[in-house]
Amino acid sequence: MSIDSIIGKYSRLDGVKAIGIGGSRAAKSSDPTSDYDIYLFTEKEPDVKDRLAIVKAVSSKYEVGSDYFGPGDEYFVDEENVEFDVMFFDATWFEGIVRSVWLDGRASNGYTTAFLFTLSNLDIKYDPQGWLKGLKEIISTPYPSKLRENIIHRNMMLMKDKPFSSYIEQIKKAVERNDLNSLNHRSAAFFESYFDALFAANRLLHPGEKRLIAFALANCSILPQDFEKDITSALKCRDDAIVPLLSEMTEKLRFCIRTQGSCQSPC
Repeated sequence: MSIDSIIGKYSRLDGVKAIGIGGSRAAKSSDPTSDYDIYLFTEKEPDVKDRLAIVKAVSSKYEVGSDYFGPGDEYFVDEENVEFDVMFFDATWFEGIVRSVWLDGRASNGYTTAFLFTLSNLDIKYDPQGWLKGLKEIISTPYPSKLRENIIHRNMMLMKDKPFSSYIEQIKKAVERNDLNSLNHRSAAFFESYFDALFAANRLLHPGEKRLIAFALANCSILPQDFEKDITSALKCRDDAIVPLLSEMTEKLRFCIRTQGSCQSPC
């Protein structure tokens, strides 16, 4: 059964409003290991029994009704020799995110525009009311200045500028306590905010958690000095040298945002 035939079966499920293919397949950056990310936007979540019937017709290895990462089904399509990752998004919830972020300028603790990146790269396969196309048109406008400013401000505060419990302060305490689990946790949070601010500064939608260094090098006109070198050093560091390094990275990012230019060579 072809991929389009499988998507056609999903389109006939009760409650399905729109369907799109996302991820690396839609962005034309897939490799032989890449799966198909199928997004079903629903007015109500389709019945698991109906989903199972679709899956069992094409797969001998599957997990249907999973909720570990949100409602979804994962399975291997035997005939096509490819994996499907099917995600069910509540349509009202998703539209709310698009409007609150793009139109209202709501910033998050990292990954602010990641869902919008997904939307922008969706290959629409089913959209009888034009709803999904309409959401894509909303974010086709120039990157909002208010959103850019809010993302940068919020995430720079989290990284270093908050008077209490900034990520760098929490990392410093973790090092002093030799608490490697906390160090890893707070370092990951620091980089979530670092990349969120960096992509906002460049008026780019956040591509998610994968290949961020490569994406930034290929797409960002604003890049701090020693960008790749500093990130690599920080990710390998597990002693008290990490605190001044992360602090310096924050200041390099702040400088480049203020000067609106690349600082990959000494400024």
